[in-house]
Amino acid sequence: MSERSKGFILNLLKGADIIVGGNRPWDIQIHDDRLYDRVMTQGTLGFGEGYMDGWWDSGAIDQLIHRLLKFDVKSHIRFDMALVASTVKGRLLNLQRLKVYEVGEKHYDIGNDLYSAMLDKRMIYSCGYWKDATDLDAAQEAKLDLICRKVGLQPGMRILDIGSGWGGFLKFAAERYGVEGVGVTISKEQAAFANANRGDLPIETRLVDYMSLDGKFDRIISIGMFEHVGYKNYRRYMEKAHSLLADDGLFLLHTIGGNLTQTNGEPWSEKYIFPNGMLPSIKQMGAAVEGLFVTEDWHNFGDYYDRTLLAWLDNFENAWPDLRDKYDERFHRMWQYYLCSFAAAFRMRHMQLWQIVLSPNGVEGGYNSIR
Repeated sequence: MSERSKGFILNLLKGADIIVGGNRPWDIQIHDDRLYDRVMTQGTLGFGEGYMDGWWDSGAIDQLIHRLLKFDVKSHIRFDMALVASTVKGRLLNLQRLKVYEVGEKHYDIGNDLYSAMLDKRMIYSCGYWKDATDLDAAQEAKLDLICRKVGLQPGMRILDIGSGWGGFLKFAAERYGVEGVGVTISKEQAAFANANRGDLPIETRLVDYMSLDGKFDRIISIGMFEHVGYKNYRRYMEKAHSLLADDGLFLLHTIGGNLTQTNGEPWSEKYIFPNGMLPSIKQMGAAVEGLFVTEDWHNFGDYYDRTLLAWLDNFENAWPDLRDKYDERFHRMWQYYLCSFAAAFRMRHMQLWQIVLSPNGVEGGYNSIR
C-alpha cells in the first residue's frame, strides 16, 4: 500500500464528512488497506469491487456514496484506468449490436426467484410513480396506469412493448384497457415467465431482437430498455420504432437519462450489472428523434427512483435467507452495492428518469400532458 494513496483518500473522505472507523451510518470501516491503491488506479470500479471483496463496510452505503458524489470525489482522482478502458471500448466497438443478448443472459436471466422476491407483485423492474402511492405495489401500478393514460389506450388497440420484461405492463394494459399486444425481450427467463403467466389474455412475448420486428402497431411502449441500445444505435432504434408505428399512433419511451453526453457506461455497473449499458443525454435523444417524431411530452420523475431502489433493497434483504443457498455472499454484496449506489446517484440527481411521448406527425389540436 502506498502511504501517499492512503493520505490522499483519507483527505477526500474527510472533505465528504466521512470518518474511517466512525459510528455514523454513512461512515466507512476499512478492513484492508489495499483499498487505497485500488481506488486510486481503478476509481469507482475499484471501490465497488473492494466492497464485493469485503475490504470495506458501511452502515448506509447509499448515504456514503451520496456524500462522495456531493463532494464530487471523482474529479479529484485524475487517472482512472477502468474509465479510460470503458471510454475506448465505447468509441471503438458497437457491443450493443455485436452482443445483443449478453445483458439478457448476464442480468435478466440471473433467476426469476431473485426478481420475484425483490420486485412488486407484477414484477416491474423500473421506476415506480410515488405521487400518491405509499408502497411499491401501488407505485408500480400507478406508473403502469400513467403510461396507459398518456398514450390514450382504447379497447381493441394493438400495442408493442419493446423490452417487455416479465410481461407486467402488457398484462396490466390488456386487463384494464382491453388491448392486445406483443412484447419483445432478449431474456429467455423473462419470455418464459411472461408467456406462462398471461392467462387467456390476447398478448404474447417473443424472444427476439427489436430490430427483427415488422408490422404496424397503434401504440408503442418501451420501459427501461433504451439504456441498453447504445449511442451508436439511438437513431436506428428511432427509425425502427417509426416504421412500426401507425401514422396516428403514439410512442412512449421510459428511460433513465444522464445529465451529460457520454459514449460509455459507468465501469463498475457495466462490468457487473448491465453489460454494455449507457445512459442517453437530452442532446443525443434530440438528434435521434429529429425529423422522425414530434416530441409531445417530456416528464422527469427521477427523484422517485431513489425510493424505488430502496424498496427493492428492503425486499432483497428480507428475502436473502431464502436466496443465500443459490447466491453466494459476494453476489449479496454486489447486489447491495448496485441498489445503494444507484439510489445515491438518483438522490444526487446525477441520473434522471424520463417518460417521453412521441408522435409521427404531431397530435392534431395538441397533446394533453397527463401527470
